Amino acid sequence: MKKIILPLLLALAFVNPLLAAKRPNVVLVITDDQGYGDLSCHGNPILKTPHLDKLHADSVRLTDYHVAPTCSPTRAALITGHWTNRTGVWHTIMGRSMLRHNEVTIGKILGDGGYHTGMFGKWHLGDNYPYRPEDRGFQEVLRHGGGGVGQTPDFWDNAYFDGAYFHNGKAVPAKGFCTDVFFDYAKRFIRKVKNDEKPFFVYLCTNAPHGPMHAPEESAKPYADQGVNVANFLGMIANIDDNVGAMRAFLKKEGLAENTIFIFTTDNGTSSGANIHNNGMRGRKGSEYDGGHRVPFFIHWPKGGLTGGRDVDMITSYVDIVPTLIDYCDVPSPKGVKFDGVNIRSLIEGKAKNWPDRILVTDSQRVRDPIKWRKSSVMTDQWRLVNGKELYDINADPGQKKNIAADNPKVVARLTKFYDAWWKEIVPTFGKPTAIYLGANAPLANPVTLTCHDWIADGSTPWNQRHIRNAEKRPRNTGFWAVDVKTAGEYTVELRRWPKEADASIGASMEAGADVPGVTPFRAVPGKAFAAVKAHLKLGGQELTLPVKPNAKSATFKLKLKPGRDELWAKFTDADGVPMGAFYAYVTKLP
Repeated sequence: MKKIILPLLLALAFVNPLLAAKRPNVVLVITDDQGYGDLSCHGNPILKTPHLDKLHADSVRLTDYHVAPTCSPTRAALITGHWTNRTGVWHTIMGRSMLRHNEVTIGKILGDGGYHTGMFGKWHLGDNYPYRPEDRGFQEVLRHGGGGVGQTPDFWDNAYFDGAYFHNGKAVPAKGFCTDVFFDYAKRFIRKVKNDEKPFFVYLCTNAPHGPMHAPEESAKPYADQGVNVANFLGMIANIDDNVGAMRAFLKKEGLAENTIFIFTTDNGTSSGANIHNNGMRGRKGSEYDGGHRVPFFIHWPKGGLTGGRDVDMITSYVDIVPTLIDYCDVPSPKGVKFDGVNIRSLIEGKAKNWPDRILVTDSQRVRDPIKWRKSSVMTDQWRLVNGKELYDINADPGQKKNIAADNPKVVARLTKFYDAWWKEIVPTFGKPTAIYLGANAPLANPVTLTCHDWIADGSTPWNQRHIRNAEKRPRNTGFWAVDVKTAGEYTVELRRWPKEADASIGASMEAGADVPGVTPFRAVPGKAFAAVKAHLKLGGQELTLPVKPNAKSATFKLKLKPGRDELWAKFTDADGVPMGAFYAYVTKLP
């Protein structure tokens, strides 16, 4: 019998190499607004993160790893391997946080390569087709809307506890603290697919510790003497730490830890912890100095030998992660895609020889259209050229205190030359804003929900639900949606001051919502009334006006549209002609 079975097994292994050597699972955890110094293993004197400390001790650590200074841009580059400005994502609002439809994500790459793929938590790269995670290669999704729980695209009146999240595109209720919910759903997904011969990829993205500052009371209590904001910021990190520990214990219990690549990283510098401990760096979230974009990156894989607590001190970047995972996961690279990053596997494994002196760029473009040299850093292992003017020797001066540009003109010239070429290459991609599709033939793509979060405007848009409740009417808080009509035909455009789930009339005020632990949540602000008498729509070469009926919840326009890109403008006005943008618009392609 043995003589028969052995050849059969060998034949099966030849046909399906996964039976001979199963590819690794991947769990990638990325947190929000947690900086390099927001870990006790990195010297924080107050915060306790024992589980992340253990991961740090077990992992290979990228100690000079750089991302963007803000969240959406980091996420765009991390999952595509492209410079964030190339992807169309250089801001977090204003229609500049939607990942261009032609970009290929790691979810798509691994899914096409035979992986089960799941995304849980914060996406922040578009809330409408074709920009949602379920449109970008992720087969199982649980996410909040926009850039955080309680932001404008999120389910109405969400707070960090007992919210409603979008499960594969549909809102479902969920009990508990948001981070706990996202980790729980990730575990459910792993349980569901673990016995399949296909490996899995979990992209687990917490909105914590991004503000508003809410944490489970037991997590924030040890830090109460820091004040409510910082206590809850640190409490959220402590809760993340608990969840990372529980996830690693879960993987071990399920027999999955040995062949799972476990990655922990963050999306930008600290938002609230710099005054406690910033690892000697200058700057915090949003800054062009290292404190804004140098963040932790731990990678652990027992079966692959990525253990033991070893540092990689060469400069690395978020654009390196996709090409590196493609190698580790043994999946085909997408055709026609040239990555801006490089495969750093040899660095991670300590096998790199003659590694080049790389030049990398990061910047913060929190404006409508990118501006050359704005809040930028051109980086090598040794140097930082900041804003094209300041030069720092990061080895001798990690706090970036002494500008030595005048003493090193050749270095400045070299880094400037690289940046100029980099800018020249990507600037042609800035021309067209990423447009939301209307009338697309895709699941859950009709009707389309538009929110003022994605207005293209010259100033900050109403990006959280407190702004909606405040009935903000400032001129800078109006704008248009960039849309792309995919199918000719008849459409309705339903304008609302409050979202559908609020079920309130256009002119209604609104009571404050319930409080939660921590600071005052967005929902705990009374909603102001706005006595609208007219609704206005500009779309498809048509400018239309309708009266707002008493107690009407919406004003609905019907019009015919032709295919093509366009701008959708919508507002309400009161009896004095004072305008207020229509914060929500629901566009439906009629049969």
